[in-house]
Amino acid sequence: MKKILTLILALTMLFALAACGQSAAPKTFTIGICQFVQHPALDAATQGFKDALVEKLGDKVSFVEQNASGDVPTCAVICGQFTADEVDLIMANATPALAAAQSATNKIPVLGTSVTDYASALGIDDWSGKTGSNISGTSDRVPEAEQAKILQELFPDAETVGILFCSAEPNSRVQADAITPALEGMGYTVSEFVFADSNDVAQVAATACDESDVLYIPTDNTAASNSELISNVALNAKTPIIAGEEGLCKDCGVAALSISYYDLGKVTGEMAAEILLEGKNPGDMEIRYAPFTKKFDAGICAALGITVPSDFVAID
Repeated sequence: MKKILTLILALTMLFALAACGQSAAPKTFTIGICQFVQHPALDAATQGFKDALVEKLGDKVSFVEQNASGDVPTCAVICGQFTADEVDLIMANATPALAAAQSATNKIPVLGTSVTDYASALGIDDWSGKTGSNISGTSDRVPEAEQAKILQELFPDAETVGILFCSAEPNSRVQADAITPALEGMGYTVSEFVFADSNDVAQVAATACDESDVLYIPTDNTAASNSELISNVALNAKTPIIAGEEGLCKDCGVAALSISYYDLGKVTGEMAAEILLEGKNPGDMEIRYAPFTKKFDAGICAALGITVPSDFVAID
């Protein structure tokens, strides 16, 4: 009888230890990634985000990646499915994806990246640098006054500047409104050339080139998706373009004051690790930024006969 009791006690302890082991096992996290459209800048941000989380969590993290192919309603469908699946965190890559995630959930942590202006994207009037909700993230915004200085440095004798962007992207409107007074203060005459979607990019770009000495294109996803088309129009017209970011510049611009979108994505991934591992509240986390660098496209500069100062870095 004593031996039986000893055996039962031993088995009880064994099961208890097994249960403890199971409860102590590290959690595996599922991350839903909604990327608005495929182009190099957003692709780099997504990769940086994933790499940062894998560095922190190893095989304890898995990703469900969805691309909306530039369609806003598809972002809503994707984020709605992530919410239904109860993923541990949503990464929203670009402003339309962030807006969709905001509409889909107020409980699941959401991190944006490649978002220019969180206040306008989320409809926040009294912006303090934090959302106070389940949302935080990183911004690709570079000070527009500094972008204007790049344009002036390279084209001091230009008289007219055209700002080319998509009317469906509120982040582009924010940048256009911010850079206009900076350029006008430098003596340039500034005009806006706005296209509604990909269908009228070529026509609007051609008009912009005809009426402008230099073009400025902000970090606009639709423009980036049509950069080859814009480049063909601008090169034929011999109209130089200052771009809002490196990926767009590489395809059609002369120069840009740009961030590394891969590094921006990594910062976003580090924020995700803080939320998942340390229990941080996204609403208490300030929006973070990445450092910026003067970049230029050597091929386009050569085609237009433009020489840039030595402190500009060639885009790979």
